[in-house]
Amino acid sequence: MAMKKIALFFSLICAIQMNAQTWQVGNTTLTESDLVTGLSLPWEMVWGPDDFIWCTTRVGKVLRIDPSTGTYTSILDKTSLIPYSGGSEPGMLGMALHPDFLNTPKVYVVYNYTQGNNVKERLSMFDWDGTALVNEVQLINAIGGNSIHNGSRLVISQDQKIIMSTGDTGDGGVSSQDLTSLNGKILRINLDGSIPADNPDPSTYVYSYGHRNCQGLAVGPNGIIYASEHGQNNSDEFNIIEAGRNYGWPTVQGACNTTAEINYCTANNVKEPLIEWSPCRAVNGIEYYNHPSIPEWNNCILMAVLGGLNSSYERMTVLHLSADGQSLTTADVSGSNTNADAFFQSFNKRLRDICVNPHDGSVYVALNGAQYPGSGPNTIKKFQNLVWAGIQNEGVSQNLNVYPNPSSERVTVEFSSNQLGGNYSIYSFSGALMAEGKISTLKNELNVSEWSKGNYFVVSESSIGTTSKTFIVQ
Repeated sequence: MAMKKIALFFSLICAIQMNAQTWQVGNTTLTESDLVTGLSLPWEMVWGPDDFIWCTTRVGKVLRIDPSTGTYTSILDKTSLIPYSGGSEPGMLGMALHPDFLNTPKVYVVYNYTQGNNVKERLSMFDWDGTALVNEVQLINAIGGNSIHNGSRLVISQDQKIIMSTGDTGDGGVSSQDLTSLNGKILRINLDGSIPADNPDPSTYVYSYGHRNCQGLAVGPNGIIYASEHGQNNSDEFNIIEAGRNYGWPTVQGACNTTAEINYCTANNVKEPLIEWSPCRAVNGIEYYNHPSIPEWNNCILMAVLGGLNSSYERMTVLHLSADGQSLTTADVSGSNTNADAFFQSFNKRLRDICVNPHDGSVYVALNGAQYPGSGPNTIKKFQNLVWAGIQNEGVSQNLNVYPNPSSERVTVEFSSNQLGGNYSIYSFSGALMAEGKISTLKNELNVSEWSKGNYFVVSESSIGTTSKTFIVQ
């Protein structure tokens, strides 16, 4: 009987994988699926203690996403305040949940706003009431902002401080070396918004300085804070953040490896990166991974890479850490290093951020389109080791299903009963509306024989939230 169950288990996995894209990571097979399609620039993803994915979108919303079905609800909308034009960088950016969220349900969010004719940046705290983010308390206001280089990621350190990155707003690094400015810095903040008494200077939030535009933060082993940072034309950086250290911008880019840089680094307590990349890859969101589901990635940093302005390097880079987390194994700072594995280049999409399911080790990746700053439709993809997870989620009733997929003649769009009374729309990936209607039956059959070959997605909107599913016409 046991052998029959094992055989059935592996045959089911094979059947699932035959209809899905898979990726090989050493001896581990990851199965790819689209969790959400049709978002406008998903920016930050955080796995919440409530076992939902919390996601900011640059246009100005915070979404709460079911990681099994992809159904999401909008829980905060600041689109009327945020100066997002579709071709610039301000927006709803970093987010972090209170470290004791179940007892203190507070959420920290960074977003840009306008003050007169100027772009500014704000750190706010909200209460989660079970449905929406409410009772905004503005913790830090009027941080400099611009159409570029606003940062800003948030993480909570092991000593329960908010760590926040800020960009230099494109001023060439003038603010980065100015300790009276909050721009071009890593800030350290108490959970109530006050300045920690043990900051390098207890009169300021500044924790480290000399940064250009850090858009990746993660906490690793032993409380180490890692950061990814955009270089100018060369020397994207991966750093360990240390209290009071200068990271060199604009005089130093990357390692201290010219005479002028070496002299400056010696005189100004400059901390060099663990690794740099030239030309710039546009390194972005980072996440520490250590889960038995993908043992090849244990004690690694997963880094989302946008690909640079010439869209040449889109990928997820895996950085292998030493046992103490203080270095990279077999690192080569020229960029042609053997410690960095690349995945997902074939999407030809800008990878913005990464989130990890702490229970089954699944990895979620937010894509921001093929070109700067993020043409749509944007997708969040899921990568799961079905063998390790015991396909535990395959028995979960999906809110939306499309089959056969791919198809060349007819497809059936199947809804769950709790979506009845809502509405559905079907779009091509070019944005064309192909079909729409009321959800009045559980199954809706469509003739797609006249549709162009390519990718499409269904969006349903009902009382349970918004759900999407992609499919292919071939």
